[in-house]
Amino acid sequence: MRIGVGYDSHRFAPGRRLVLGGVEIEHEAGLGGHSDADVLTHAVIDALLGAAGMGDLGTHFPPDDDRWRDADSLDLLRTVLGLLGGPVINVDASVICESPRLGPHRGEMERNLSATLGAPVSVKASSNEGMGWVGRGEGIACVAVVLIGASG
Repeated sequence: MRIGVGYDSHRFAPGRRLVLGGVEIEHEAGLGGHSDADVLTHAVIDALLGAAGMGDLGTHFPPDDDRWRDADSLDLLRTVLGLLGGPVINVDASVICESPRLGPHRGEMERNLSATLGAPVSVKASSNEGMGWVGRGEGIACVAVVLIGASG
């Protein structure tokens, strides 16, 4: 078995939709990025790639490649799953933001990611207690840890 840790962060961007774990959440701004900027799914992807020793999100989906412009991050996750040599055992992720409140959406995020990965996913939400750029409400960050089975 192998463990991977992933991190991602994006600034809020007016006029964009906010997507986390494949769930569109009503908010005054979405996240800026080349794809849909789903910071939760991106952190999970980075953790999977790290566990498999296969680089990072930017290596596989470079921001200067128009194929990935406005891409659905769950599709990016499916692409990475096709590269893995073993099964995903479980995922644990922490989304850090001051707003919006994520509690009402956590279950749907977990179901979306679990269905895509074929493994249990735990999504937790936390604030940054007003500290730093996240605490000032400038964006959202996420940390994810995954356990994958060794490739056969």
